[in-house]
Amino acid sequence: MLTVLQFDCISSAVMARMLSDGRLTSLAGLRDRGVWHDLEAPAPAFAAGVRHTLHSGLPLEDHGLFYPFQWSASEQRGYYMDAFPAPTPIWERLGHEQGWSTLSIDPYESRRPAHAPPGTLISGWQLHDRVVLRSWAEPPATRDRLERLFGPPEPVDEVFGTHTVSEMLGLRQRLLRAPRRVADAATHLLAVEDHDLAWLTFCSAHVAGHQFWDLSQLPEDELDDDSTHLLGTALEDIYDEVAAALGRVVAALPPDGDLMIVSPVGMDVNTSRADMLPGMLEAVLGKAPEAGSSSIWWLRASLPSGLRARVANVLPERAVLDLTARLELRGPVWSETRAFAHPADTQGYIRLNLQGRERDGIVHPDHADALLDEIAAGLMTFTDMDGSPAVDSIERVSERFGDGERSDLLPDLIVRWTATPATRLTGVRSERFGTVSRQGVGSGRSGNHTEDGAWALVVPGSGRAVEPSRTPRLEDVAATVAAIAGLDTVDLAGEPLLESTSSA
Repeated sequence: MLTVLQFDCISSAVMARMLSDGRLTSLAGLRDRGVWHDLEAPAPAFAAGVRHTLHSGLPLEDHGLFYPFQWSASEQRGYYMDAFPAPTPIWERLGHEQGWSTLSIDPYESRRPAHAPPGTLISGWQLHDRVVLRSWAEPPATRDRLERLFGPPEPVDEVFGTHTVSEMLGLRQRLLRAPRRVADAATHLLAVEDHDLAWLTFCSAHVAGHQFWDLSQLPEDELDDDSTHLLGTALEDIYDEVAAALGRVVAALPPDGDLMIVSPVGMDVNTSRADMLPGMLEAVLGKAPEAGSSSIWWLRASLPSGLRARVANVLPERAVLDLTARLELRGPVWSETRAFAHPADTQGYIRLNLQGRERDGIVHPDHADALLDEIAAGLMTFTDMDGSPAVDSIERVSERFGDGERSDLLPDLIVRWTATPATRLTGVRSERFGTVSRQGVGSGRSGNHTEDGAWALVVPGSGRAVEPSRTPRLEDVAATVAAIAGLDTVDLAGEPLLESTSSA
């Protein structure tokens, strides 16, 4: 049996500190038995694109899915990501091609399979989020079966903006309980069902990193000593709960089973200025910086997050997703728009309104390079309000991801922000283009994804650890699963980090 456990988006710095303090003991024990690999991943450019690469083994440029709300050039509008084809997760391939049975709990940003493979798959079990942890199960009766034993999942739908201390205390409690739900369901199902692969995602660490990195986004007048302590230690407390639950699962696995612990992207302080990018771009292209075509950031700043959450909760889930997709890019007059800021919350993305690609494109392909250079040069003139640089660098997507099968879904420019905290910024400015003020607090996240931090810990059982021929990559996780199962890996970009010894 092979098991993949995601300690999802744990901060490498916090993990190292906790390990040195004698915490995360289950992870420490596995580290002593296994082989550690730092992984190359698409996170520096597309943090939200790592899940489909991790699950399928396909590079980001070959699946093109990099954000929950993406642009459709043929229809000149945004859609929720399930409007676009997704690569087949490795557990579905194993099920259909090899007959392998999989236990999968909460694969992040996953979709209900059109043809369910053997085994038990459930999403939205430990927590429910209408965008990234949607509720589905195969077989469908699995949810009722588990809820009867362990109770229903709790919601953690993220709403960008300012949150109250009371809301965050409630979120802390839900995230502390979530890892136990994974272990409860997994240990029960492993005891009563036979599986060849278990893939379990402990996602509360991910949510906690965004919301509890620090207290910079909370109203200071609401914080007292008790809440400051509880919220200030929430991130490490939740990491402890994940490690304890992970240890329970490992104890329930066959002693000769192979194991991988994986984090596909890291976490650190939030440095993103992506919410101000629409105004920055408009300024560079000759519009008033304060005009702001991004109506969704204006809406987020104008209406309290609690009110927006209550409205979303009474609407059908699909209606909320469709409305958000439309609002993300509502406002531009396309006959006058040469370029626009694509939805983002980590790095910034710019896409040209290109003739022959966009339905209503106005930029001639012969002028595209010059316009991209103009935009990049203009954005580089922006600083934070204290005069320090706001933008670290700007990269053309075509230079790194341009040869993929789905590269057409990707933006044209990636705006990399300076690696300084951005949670308390009030705006950015340029001597040439003026000031762009932040609307509200931006996303309201105190933590966000990092330039590095992807890793895999390989703990062999009956298999044997192997070194890839080049720097290990995120794609190697799916390739390892395929290799252990005896699946042909010729169409996968990764190399195995484990090999089976059963045929030797």
